[in-house]
Amino acid sequence: MEKSTLRKSVLHKLNNVESAVHNEQSHHIHKKVLVEEKVKNAQVIGITLSSFPEVDTWNLIQELWKLGKQVVVPKCEPASRGMTFYQIESFDQLEVVYMKLKEPIPTITKKMEATQIDLLIVPGVVFNKQGYRIGFGGGYYDRFLSGYKGATFALAFNCQIVDDLPIERFDLPVQYIITETQRIQCSKVE
Repeated sequence: MEKSTLRKSVLHKLNNVESAVHNEQSHHIHKKVLVEEKVKNAQVIGITLSSFPEVDTWNLIQELWKLGKQVVVPKCEPASRGMTFYQIESFDQLEVVYMKLKEPIPTITKKMEATQIDLLIVPGVVFNKQGYRIGFGGGYYDRFLSGYKGATFALAFNCQIVDDLPIERFDLPVQYIITETQRIQCSKVE
């Protein structure tokens, strides 16, 4: 099945999940993430600011702050399709950009290099159990992951996990996927 067809099919399923179920399943995922050793040991965690129907990250970010973690979120650079991460300490440090997405305000946040990020939570629409993903189609994370050496996790609902998806030569898998009922170790990790 083509990437665009798979993406559309899974997004259709996600968009039909009731709000209460979405919130409950996101909460289950958050609880599982917070007990992960790699999360406990990470000081700087990179994460996106979710939009429905993605697994909620806003409440997870608040939990990470309570644990004293430094949370960094991406600012996209559409011309280069690159991303730069900035540390946020409050949601007041965000601004609305294109397509109602929120991003950090660079003038009031601290820029972080990829080498400073201990753990990166990678978004996606569709995943297989080997950790390969279909994102939203911009290629931002594929570019970033090519130079990133830290731990990688993805948050997904069970309906986002498929047996097979097309893999291209530049695709890089995440190391772990956390769903409401599963912890999938995708690759050998030290």
